[in-house]
Amino acid sequence: MLPPALLKIPCVILSGGKSRRMGEDKSLLPFCNSNSLIQYQYERLEDRFEDIYISSKVDKFDFLKKKEKYLILDQSEIFSPIVALQTIFKTIKSSKVFIITVDTPFVSIGSINKLINNSYNSDICVAQTVKTHNLCGLFSTNLVEFINKMLIMDIHKVNYLLENNNTKRVEFTDDNEFINLNNKDEYQRSLSIINKY
Repeated sequence: MLPPALLKIPCVILSGGKSRRMGEDKSLLPFCNSNSLIQYQYERLEDRFEDIYISSKVDKFDFLKKKEKYLILDQSEIFSPIVALQTIFKTIKSSKVFIITVDTPFVSIGSINKLINNSYNSDICVAQTVKTHNLCGLFSTNLVEFINKMLIMDIHKVNYLLENNNTKRVEFTDDNEFINLNNKDEYQRSLSIINKY
C-alpha cells in the first residue's frame, strides 16, 4: 500500500542531461542490481507514487511501460532543466509534482516524505544540506508562467527560479544522501556505498 502522503503527488525523474562530466550517458550506466541508473531510480520509486514519469530528450528506456503516458519528451534543442520543467508543468495535470534527478539514487523515501510534508504554503520546497539541492523537491505546476518569462529572457538557472518565488528549504544532515553522480569518481564512490541506503 502506498504511503498516504505520497499517493496523489506525481513524481518526475529528470533524465535528459548531456552527462558531459561523466563522458557518457550517466542514466544508462549499470547500477546496483539494475541494468541502468535510470531503471534503478525508477523501480525504487515506482511503488511509492501513484504516477511516476521520466523526463528526457529521447526515448532510451526499454523497461518503461505505458510510454505514451509516463515518458515526457522535451523537444527543445536546448539542454536546460528549466526547459524540462516547462514541458513537465505543461504536461502534468496536478497542482504539484515531486522532481528528482536520475543521478541522486540515495535520496530516501523518508526524506521525500519530509519534503512533501513541509511543502504546504510554498510554491517550491527543496532539500538543503551544506548546499541547496535545487532539483530535489516539490514544485507547483503554476510556476509554468514564471518559467515562460524566464525563457523569453533566456534565463536557464534553476536558482533564479527558486530565488524569485515562494521557496522553502528543508534542512537535512546527511550530505551523502543527496550526492550527484556527475563524474566517474562519484559514480565509483556511489557503487561502494550503495549498500548503506
